Amino acid sequence: MTMQRHFEQELESLKTTLIKMGSIAEEALQASLRALLEGDRKLAEHIIASDDRINTLEIEIDNAIVDLLALQQPVAIDLRLILAAQKINNDLERIGDHAVNIAESALQMRDLRCTMLLPDISAMGAIAQTMFREALDGFIHNDPKLGNTVLVADDKIDAMNRAVIQEIVGRMKSDQKTIDCGLEMIRVSRNLERVADLATNIAEEVIFIAQARVVKHHADDQNPEET
Repeated sequence: MTMQRHFEQELESLKTTLIKMGSIAEEALQASLRALLEGDRKLAEHIIASDDRINTLEIEIDNAIVDLLALQQPVAIDLRLILAAQKINNDLERIGDHAVNIAESALQMRDLRCTMLLPDISAMGAIAQTMFREALDGFIHNDPKLGNTVLVADDKIDAMNRAVIQEIVGRMKSDQKTIDCGLEMIRVSRNLERVADLATNIAEEVIFIAQARVVKHHADDQNPEET
């Protein structure tokens, strides 16, 4: 019984640390978009300098997962949680990296005095943040419905990314003075599209934990409302 209680405590600690990491990554993403839209240099620099917090947690979670797998013999839902946590840990670290990339673009666009920011960039940012929040909430509450909601939204942001890039390239062709700013905007758009992809990955793991179903690459052909 003592061993079992210890295992349950370690498992809960793993989940808590993962949620903490998700919260930090979410804050970084929100702040990077605010720095971009408001041209806030100090905020962008803070995001870049704070990236080590996420990297440190990634290593801590990796070590905890190795210990749980090596010292315990988890089965069923506990094993699914640990395996999913390993993938989610990597996804969260990469989202943190994309937030840093957006902050770097915010600095570049401020220095270039860019004025061609497209409304769709803001819209893409809002959707990516919502997808990330719903994926995290799905993990916190073990709710596969939220996971399915994220999967449905992924195609929308992919289409928006293509439209944004097409429009920016068109502007760059018609006015060479917009090339530098346009390239940074394309970088932002692609980073947001990747954040949405990573949120989708997390949502897939939420469904795997809760229902033992693999829906990677949208392999699930059921109605998203079915659980």
